[in-house]
Amino acid sequence: MANEHQSLFRVAWLSLVILLALSVVMWGRITTSQQMALAQEQEWVEEARSGTEPTPVVQGETYLAWMYRSLGLFYSIVFLALSFTLVALVVMNLLTARREALMPSKLVEAFESLLNERKYQEAYELAKNDESFLGQVLSAGLARLSAGYSEAIQAMQEVGEEENMKLEHRLSYIALIGTISPMVGLLGTVQGMISSFSVIARSPTTPKPSELAAGISTALFTTLVGLFIAIPAIAIYNILRNRMARLVLEAGTVSEGLMSRFSPSGAARAKASS
Repeated sequence: MANEHQSLFRVAWLSLVILLALSVVMWGRITTSQQMALAQEQEWVEEARSGTEPTPVVQGETYLAWMYRSLGLFYSIVFLALSFTLVALVVMNLLTARREALMPSKLVEAFESLLNERKYQEAYELAKNDESFLGQVLSAGLARLSAGYSEAIQAMQEVGEEENMKLEHRLSYIALIGTISPMVGLLGTVQGMISSFSVIARSPTTPKPSELAAGISTALFTTLVGLFIAIPAIAIYNILRNRMARLVLEAGTVSEGLMSRFSPSGAARAKASS
């Protein structure tokens, strides 16, 4: 668990560094584009005053710079933070939603071999020292085996439900991002429309379309980016949830199969075979 927390801490710091670096780069691109536009506009005004034919103004702002300017610093940071957090959570859950991570084949083979040799204490230590889902379930079953087979199965089910809840809680953060992202986009949409309507309300004459473009761009880009983050987040969440549910069910079946030799019928078969 300590290694997992250290890995998550490193991922968080790496995401923060990348987020700040991208913000600085994009802010520099915006500033450069605005300076170029102002210089071109000033040059056009001077040419108009001198009586010469003005040269056409070349738009120096890229699509990415326009999107960043429309989103603003606040929405850009929020969406970048949500994006990097989503990527980190997806990678972490993909590593968790593996058969070898939940029920390692080496653990199954070694545990079964120790049970066949009647080395129950060694089998218990092996399962307890394994941090996988199957290891925690098996160690709980062996710890309660002295109270009876039914008590051992009940302990395994309780630990299995607890471990499953931990997996679901970690996975639920992906669904949370899928829910928050369109809400942030909706907030930007409302803010952008209010900004555009305030221009109309305060203008004594009919405002130019260019004066309304800033608010409308904010409204549309925040909606676009929010949906761009939410759609894959919701899809990945449902795919991983179904996969984890299937693996947890399979792990429960494997654990009960390994412990079935301690059931009354399994013990009777073992005596008969011996």
